[in-house]
Amino acid sequence: MTVRPAADRLEEHVRLWDVTVEAIKETETSLMAFGACRNQRVVLKVSRYEGEEWRCGELLTAFNGRGLVRALEYRDGIVLLERLAPGNDLSVRSLNTRDDEATEIIAEIIGRMSSIRPSVKGIKSASDFISEFQKYRHGCDDLMPAGMIDQAERIFSQLCDSQADLRLLHGDLHHYNVLFDSQRGWVAIDPWGLWAEIEYEVGASLRNPIDAPDLLAKSETVVRRLRIYEQRLGIDAHRALRWAFSQAVLAALWPTEEGVGTDMRAPFIAAATAMMPLLGE
Repeated sequence: MTVRPAADRLEEHVRLWDVTVEAIKETETSLMAFGACRNQRVVLKVSRYEGEEWRCGELLTAFNGRGLVRALEYRDGIVLLERLAPGNDLSVRSLNTRDDEATEIIAEIIGRMSSIRPSVKGIKSASDFISEFQKYRHGCDDLMPAGMIDQAERIFSQLCDSQADLRLLHGDLHHYNVLFDSQRGWVAIDPWGLWAEIEYEVGASLRNPIDAPDLLAKSETVVRRLRIYEQRLGIDAHRALRWAFSQAVLAALWPTEEGVGTDMRAPFIAAATAMMPLLGE
């Protein structure tokens, strides 16, 4: 599908939704207009291309504010959001020796999301990613320990085959996708949408924040975080660990997302390496 320029779609929906624009911010993947609509502070976000967040508005609407920012209007690739203030992300907690607190916050968000079971058609399942281990397996040549990719692929496939109680997940719930609002507290943004068991959901947080590589490289960090998730959510910590390990390897293999310059392979591999001794295989 050919995607019209983001600036054209932004201008169109500023008029359509009657948004008074105060400022425009450009990122590598989106165009955002900050302003007001119907006496409410809003952000109009337009995706530059058809990627993982293309259906963000539909997913946010399905969760209806349970742990996530609220969508006021949406189209594919375009969403009008409530504006969060001050909007700082959760990574600062982990970077400032408050990692347990950050983990507790993510657990709370997962719990709030899990309080309902929305259904959205056409969403990927975890098993859709199995083929990508082979497709991208040379994305980290000479960067990973021998056998890590094969082990991750095997574990990921086993988990997909043995899942129970699948539900709609955020799919990319990590520290940079959790923002603070003075009215609503901590809420998640930018859901990918994925069908999987709840143990899958903690994987992204176990390989983040990427700005804290020393934290990610410690097995004790993994143990501590998993203990919190197990206590707060009642999940199977060993399955969550296996999901997190295999996801971290796959995330390192994936080519850098279009428009994003940050190379995340090193922190993801460090996280996966810290998880390996805990797998018990």
